[in-house]
Amino acid sequence: MILQHVPIIDLQPYFSGTSEGKEKVAEAVDQACRSIGFLVIVNHQIPRELIERVYVLTRRFFALPLEEKRKVDRPSPDMVRGYSGVAEEGLSYSLEEEAPPDLKESFSIGPSNVPDDEYHRGKAAGPHFAPNVWPENLPGFKEAYEEYFQVMSELAAAMMRIFALALKLPEHYFDDKIDEHISMFRSLSYPHLKDGIQPGQMRAGAHTDYGSMTIVRPDSARGGLQVCNRDGNWVDVPHVEDGFVVNIGDLMMQWTNDEWISTLHRVINPPEDSTSDDKRQSLVFFHQPNYDAVIECLPGCSSAANPPHYRPITSGDHLHSKFVKQTTFGKGIAA
Repeated sequence: MILQHVPIIDLQPYFSGTSEGKEKVAEAVDQACRSIGFLVIVNHQIPRELIERVYVLTRRFFALPLEEKRKVDRPSPDMVRGYSGVAEEGLSYSLEEEAPPDLKESFSIGPSNVPDDEYHRGKAAGPHFAPNVWPENLPGFKEAYEEYFQVMSELAAAMMRIFALALKLPEHYFDDKIDEHISMFRSLSYPHLKDGIQPGQMRAGAHTDYGSMTIVRPDSARGGLQVCNRDGNWVDVPHVEDGFVVNIGDLMMQWTNDEWISTLHRVINPPEDSTSDDKRQSLVFFHQPNYDAVIECLPGCSSAANPPHYRPITSGDHLHSKFVKQTTFGKGIAA
């Protein structure tokens, strides 16, 4: 059965550790990833206290005067660290689709406590382990963000093991491909703008994500996140208290030879006549395999009648090209 709406999946049977529980969760995840590429997970083991602490500190950061936020500006288009202002990115450009820039601002970090060795700091690593930049005069901000990055890394590793079981692979198949992952944690703030909005301009234009998966924590039931289903209809992602939204990205789609789908999604604006304060905030963890992990057709995802659809590519090369497109609006950057 092809799902046309985003399902809610309880992870507790997987974390309980029985083979029957793991199989049940894996089957549900496989159906979601084949049908719509999105799911909402509950009983994910992430402490509510940490989530709330990160939310509070994030609101404090985005409430700062613009000149204070500009002190931690993104260093360069290919270095996704620090602050990006409203309308300074266009996600649709990652698909080479022209659209007005997105109505959001963001703050991003990557891995912390990176070893000073050739793998992490050498030329091949490029900007993937670039140092993080931190706002001053926000006590606890750095510590909370680093802690959140760590627990999201652990949740993503568990999800990758569920993915392996869903694809009839050994549970730990992906472990050595994500043990030096180049993921990013990004907080997003969507201001409630009533004036100056261009035709077709959204909080986030229609796009797919780039890596293995994205794990999103929306801040409330206000909504706005929509997914394009197999029938071509935009459907709302359900809001579940204490739940996370998970979607697979382009590399997972390539890895599975299109058996799983990386789905178009967007964040729409609140109604123009809304009289409430419709500011929105999300915590988004973009999980990305090791930069030198070669993404090629997984065992069991091809046949004589269905050969591999993609040439092999490294995780790092794919991610770099996508980020440059979205931040330079398709123009690229000088070599």
